[in-house]
Amino acid sequence: MNQVIRQSIVDPTQPQEATNSDLADGADLAAALSQQLDSLRLAGVNSLPVVSAVESDHRPAEEPAEEPKPTVPDVAATPDQNQDTQNEPPMPPTKRKNDPSKALQVICDEVSSCTQCEELASTRNKTVFGVGNPKARLCFLGEAPGADEDKTGEPFVGRAGKLLTKIIEACTLTRDDVYILNMLKCRPPENRNPLPGEMENCDGFLKRQLEVIQPEFICCLGAVSAKALLKSDLTIGKLRGEFHEWNGIKVLATYHPAYLLRNPPAKAEVWKDMQFLMKAMGIKLPKE
Repeated sequence: MNQVIRQSIVDPTQPQEATNSDLADGADLAAALSQQLDSLRLAGVNSLPVVSAVESDHRPAEEPAEEPKPTVPDVAATPDQNQDTQNEPPMPPTKRKNDPSKALQVICDEVSSCTQCEELASTRNKTVFGVGNPKARLCFLGEAPGADEDKTGEPFVGRAGKLLTKIIEACTLTRDDVYILNMLKCRPPENRNPLPGEMENCDGFLKRQLEVIQPEFICCLGAVSAKALLKSDLTIGKLRGEFHEWNGIKVLATYHPAYLLRNPPAKAEVWKDMQFLMKAMGIKLPKE
């Protein structure tokens, strides 16, 4: 893709002098193109066609026909940098220095205009993308937005959300320390469970979010998100109490805060899960 970026910025067959202003403008354009290409890569697009430069039959009158054409340096680097890096392999996605906030915003904009699920798109008020630290070590993953989330566009802000906030704070963290998101980005009518086709449509957005954030841990809230992410048929009771793995990330399943509102005794089990999670993260909890 770096080849595509360079050929889309300059025509290497034409002689030109790169001024400081040209280099600065080119670098800005290269950065913008790189951001867009990252978004395409996260969407599953791994290559783009390269358009060959058209040979020109016209030469300046003062230029001898036999004189070779001067090369134009890559606008994203100086000639010395090109010489040092031209044989290096492309930087892997996990090492890119792009701003994760900008990368997430690109995906968020796509989500806001998504109409893949006709019923959800026609009944929603707002899409609910996710909130929190774009570089969070820990993500809390629910199943779908509720009525309060549909109004505000923010996940977990209703009664269940307030309970989740208390759980996070009991772990000596804040909502700004973690990232909170759902499997679905739109509220299902009457808060019904997400349909398989709906989760499939949102799956690409979810994977791209998590690839940008690159968390070390994911805490699945409830059976729907846990079973969908882990591709498991086990009950939430059997999934709890141990780490699972998803794309190199440690995943812990626990009960959904909405379930705790209906079954307060289960709060003790969730607290055990949080203690287990915090210990793995190296976070010391205050002694009770």
